[in-house]
Order: sequence, then structure tokens, then C-alpha cells
Amino acid sequence: MIATSEYELVTESAGLLDRSERAMFTVRGGEAADFLQGQVSNDVEGLAPGHGCYATILNHKGKLRTDLRVLRGQDFFWLDTEPIGHAVLRHMLDTYSLGRDVQWEDVGEAHSILSLLGPGADAALDDPQPPNEHDFVDTGAGLWVRTDLGIDLLCTGARADELRAELGVEEVSEEVAECLRIESGRPRLGLDMDADTIPEEAGINERAVDFEKGCYVGQETVARLHYKGKPNRHLRGLLLSEPAERRAEIVFGEKGVGRIGSACVSPRLGPIALALVRREAAPGDTVLVDGAEARVAELPFDRG
Repeated sequence: MIATSEYELVTESAGLLDRSERAMFTVRGGEAADFLQGQVSNDVEGLAPGHGCYATILNHKGKLRTDLRVLRGQDFFWLDTEPIGHAVLRHMLDTYSLGRDVQWEDVGEAHSILSLLGPGADAALDDPQPPNEHDFVDTGAGLWVRTDLGIDLLCTGARADELRAELGVEEVSEEVAECLRIESGRPRLGLDMDADTIPEEAGINERAVDFEKGCYVGQETVARLHYKGKPNRHLRGLLLSEPAERRAEIVFGEKGVGRIGSACVSPRLGPIALALVRREAAPGDTVLVDGAEARVAELPFDRG
């Protein structure tokens, strides 16, 4: 159960969440940009220093291996991803950078990510922060990165301990952060999308895919579906009449059309969930989740 006080904190002021479990890498070298451009789905070469993007690594069938954040500094790239994406990212860097002017380092053990969540995130910091998601400032002590929900502070573990004391921002639970994510309709790797998911099904094409860049693994399938096809599934919101568990079956008529991915009880919206739902069940339709009625909604939920 999400504490109302925590929810109010991150929707009216700011809370702090430690996300240091994420996998983190740095990539350097004269061919680093060209190398990454051929591996990920978004335009890395087009990034200017101080800017970043969201991207995916796909298999040859255009299905997700992992998603990641890419930040471009003056002489480096920073990559971070979900813990379950660590092995995929490390294997990609280790295998496909051979013979190229590319040097990479797994820096997760020595670094931390502290997420300031809420409309008061900027006020907790001394200097003005960049306005656009994935843009960042290099403070010398770390990278302060704009997110969809606030500011991420990327720094060494020792600096993170100091920042907690300096900021004086109350720490919040992952549950309340997940509630904000679900409300905003953003899928999470391992919960709402996995190795059987194509980016368009998860609704992340606009954020993660550049259709004008050069070749990368999985590009042909992703482009063909985008320009000529219709995905069989779409990421949808579900407005539930009762709380539901992950993997609960979604039934439309007499047919199973999906399973619950992420779910929570939002203090503002009540029980809600994200799910990959077959296209037969459209926004506005009523479905059953474990026998209880639910309404399929467009995302984000405010729009639905």
C-alpha cells in the first residue's frame, strides 16, 4: 500500500529515491559514437555534448534485449539500464567493440544514481537545470540529468552519501515511484515489456527509435512494422475495479487478450495497471481481470 504522505510529497514537492542498482557503463574512444550508432535504435551520433536519449538494443527479429539511457559528454558516453539489462549491455560492449578505438568500463559498483522525484526537484538544487528530458549538466562532481519526473544525480558512491545530507530531501519508497511511472504510462523492462516485445507494441517508438539513422540490429523489422504493419498488441492502461496482481489474465469476451504487467493502487486514480493488450480490446472497452471488470484506457491515464 502506497503511503498517502509519500504520494503527496512526490506530487507536490520532492522525494529522493536511490536507484544505484541500475547497471552503469562509460564508453570512450575515437570510434565510440560510430560504434554505438550501429548498436542502438536511437540516434547517438546526432547528440551534442550535454544531451542524451532513450534507446533500445534489439535482436535480429526486432525484439527487445534491453533498453537504456545514453548521455553524451565532451569525451565520453554514459550508458545505464535496468539491472536485468546488465549482461546484455556488457556483452554488446565486450563483443562488438573488438578491433575498434573504443574503451569501455563497467562503473556500477563505484557509482550511484539518486532520483529527485516531483515538481520541487529543481528547487532542491542550487543551479538551474536543463529543461528537456535526458539533457544534463556536468557539475564536476557528477551529472545532473533531467528526467520525466525530476532530476537524476549520477555520481560516485561517496558523493551520493554527502548529497543525501546536503539536500535534506526525504527518501521515498520504490512503490511510490512506480506509481508515478504507471500513471504516466511508461513501460518498464522486465515488467511491461520483455524479450518477446517489439518497441512499437510497447509504445516506445517515439522515444526510443530514430527512423532516419543508419543500420542497427533489428532495424528492418522495426521499420517494416512502423511503415507497413499493425502490431497485434498495444501497451494500454487498465482502470481496475479491484487491485490486480502481476500476470493476472485479461479476458475480452471469452478470449484472453493479455496479462497484467505493472499494477498499483494510485491514491489519485485508484487501482490501475499497464498491460500489453491484443488490439481486439480497444480503449473504452470493458474487460475482465480475475473476474473483476476493468476499462481499457489510453495512456497516459490523464488522457484516458
